Amino acid sequence: MRRGVRLGVDPGDARIGVARSDPSGILATPVETVRRGKGDLRRLKQLVVAEEAVEVVVGLPRSMSGTEGPAAVKTRLFARLLAERVAPVPVRLVDERLTTVTAEAMLRDQRKGQHRRAVVDQVAAVVILQHALDTERGTGTPPGEVVALVETGDAPQGNDVEETHE
Repeated sequence: MRRGVRLGVDPGDARIGVARSDPSGILATPVETVRRGKGDLRRLKQLVVAEEAVEVVVGLPRSMSGTEGPAAVKTRLFARLLAERVAPVPVRLVDERLTTVTAEAMLRDQRKGQHRRAVVDQVAAVVILQHALDTERGTGTPPGEVVALVETGDAPQGNDVEETHE
């Protein structure tokens, strides 16, 4: 098992759940919920630096059959922008099927309303990261796929994504 703190990220349309691992890569714990939009990538970079993270694991939403839809496309774009922002720290995409459902089940009857939704996002990030840690410990190899950095000319055109996330 590689050593070093990893951050887990569950990007949603309104909020981004963030979790961290211990340096041994054994246990994931919640960190915070970042509001999606202006400043979100900046905040995630601050967390990467503050936690001295060696890797960021981003949940990739797939259907139960394993196919990728519009949400996965948005997540892949977000992960590319994040990878550019936190480089040279690598960003990995890992399958996140059922993580929000698992997080909801874990928190059922504990909290209500807006605060609960923020906590659900953090718990979903914990579930994503814990699954990645357990998979690496079991197989000896990091799970998912590394997000490639965009080469000049490959960046999305006519798009406000950078502006939205700065």
